[in-house]
Amino acid sequence: MGQFVEASTATGYDRIFRLIQKRIADRLSLPIEIRLWGDHVYRLGKGEPAVEILVEDRRGLAALLRLDELKICEAYLSGSLDVKGDMLGFASLRGLLKDHHPLHALWQRIMPLFVGRVQTDRKAIAGHYDFSNEFYLSFMDPTRCYSQAIFADDAEHLESAQRRKLDFAIDACRLKAGDRVLDVGGGWGSFTEHAGRRGIQVTSLTISKQSEIYLADLITRQQLPCQVLNRDFWEHTTPEPYDAIVILGVMEHLPDYPAVLKQLQQLLKPGGRVYLDASAFREKYSKPSYVSRYIFPGDHAYFCLHEFLAKVAKSPLEVLTVHNDRHNYYLTCKAWAENLEAAKEEIVSRWGEELYRRFRLYLWGSAQAFLCRSMDAYRVVLEYPDR
Repeated sequence: MGQFVEASTATGYDRIFRLIQKRIADRLSLPIEIRLWGDHVYRLGKGEPAVEILVEDRRGLAALLRLDELKICEAYLSGSLDVKGDMLGFASLRGLLKDHHPLHALWQRIMPLFVGRVQTDRKAIAGHYDFSNEFYLSFMDPTRCYSQAIFADDAEHLESAQRRKLDFAIDACRLKAGDRVLDVGGGWGSFTEHAGRRGIQVTSLTISKQSEIYLADLITRQQLPCQVLNRDFWEHTTPEPYDAIVILGVMEHLPDYPAVLKQLQQLLKPGGRVYLDASAFREKYSKPSYVSRYIFPGDHAYFCLHEFLAKVAKSPLEVLTVHNDRHNYYLTCKAWAENLEAAKEEIVSRWGEELYRRFRLYLWGSAQAFLCRSMDAYRVVLEYPDR
């Protein structure tokens, strides 16, 4: 049973924390300290606390008492709670919490039926990506690749691991100078720059205004044989099919797999290949409420490998390789989270405390989810056989 330590005069708060102790102490994986205003201090678990939770007001206390993941995250965003110490350890506490908000989750799934797929996508993408480009660059590495890297070992720097992943995508698609490639969701130009420098002609699609501006400037400055189009994947057509299609970290925004595979066939020439990578869950719509509301709005859904492969099996496309990248994504998110922590002062001064806290929860939470195997990640290579 977890140890209960009182460091102040007995108050009504004691009863609250005895209730919290009763509900979670037996399941704690690490000791924690909860500190209230007025120097009320309580400890749960044995040993020196690895995590310190600071309760700044009654809203924060109410969130803790409810043991609701979304409410605790919202209290942290507003400053009613703060966290010091082991952030991976703090994120691991989510296993003790409930997260049941079915009406919001249902609306996110059916919203495209009412407002349209393209409009839903544009609104959702803007909700995540249309912050300042410089905010994202503050925690990413110089490649600006916003999906998992491929590490040679745990100590490798993120930049070299990301370049290995970009090389892998090019090699997997057998690309050479002069080939035409569609990059679905161009982000900040990681693939466009990496492939364009080799003479590969990249058409980069984005529906983020900030991304479009960044990509257009990148292509002009480096005189790359590439172009950027502010166009949804579903609306894109081409008079000449592409030699390959690359989808880095975007399958989470494309949950309609039959429609995706149909569009790939329309855009890809026979013999062409598709490279994609994505974060994944075994259940397609098992997105935490916090992520759904504050990180990826809309019907964003983590990649579901078995469902996707079942749909591929009913199409002309063939699966060439599948790689499990769970540990690679853990290392990637951990590096991003550490970079975010290091850039805290600049981020808070330029974009505010709330945005810093929003991504601090997201990146450490994602790293912990990959580490404890509650989330997965994959690379997949497909081929459209010659007829």
